[in-house]
Amino acid sequence: MKPLIVILYNIRSTYNVGAILRTCECLGVDGAIFSGYTPFLDKGLPHEQAKLRKQIHKTALGAEELVAWERRDDILTAISDLRAKGYKIYALEQGIERPALNILDVKNYPNQVALILGEEVHGIPKEILAACDELIEIPMRGQKESFNVSVAAGIAIWEISKASQNGKEMYLRTQKESQQPE
Repeated sequence: MKPLIVILYNIRSTYNVGAILRTCECLGVDGAIFSGYTPFLDKGLPHEQAKLRKQIHKTALGAEELVAWERRDDILTAISDLRAKGYKIYALEQGIERPALNILDVKNYPNQVALILGEEVHGIPKEILAACDELIEIPMRGQKESFNVSVAAGIAIWEISKASQNGKEMYLRTQKESQQPE
């Protein structure tokens, strides 16, 4: 799979953070960046850290120890740094002022992708969207306008992973198989 970094920007819920980290680990994401007021694992005093770790662990189930992560206070600097390393920046956001690509229509991603996930209610601010190379959105069929951010993250990471296989079959690891086929 091509390198993929997930950026969690202003995600409010520790349970969403944990679920996203678990999805990242299960699908082989290379790392996560916590930005804005997203609760992160090294925040605050020891008793505050313990509380956050417990809440995140409830849905991450240990993935928080397996996924490489870092905290970046300034998301625009993080975006700039990733771009300097060759990453293309995608935001998972409905295109209102700027058109978004239907995630199902994107068949070829660049070699390195950073995916920004935004706040549960208000999404990703305009100034951050302006710094992104592309916006992608998940097509909706029902009356609701959005998924829970952790569900949307799972769909997006799966679709990016699938499209990044360059025609190779994706595999699922079973209990008996511990290594990828060559």
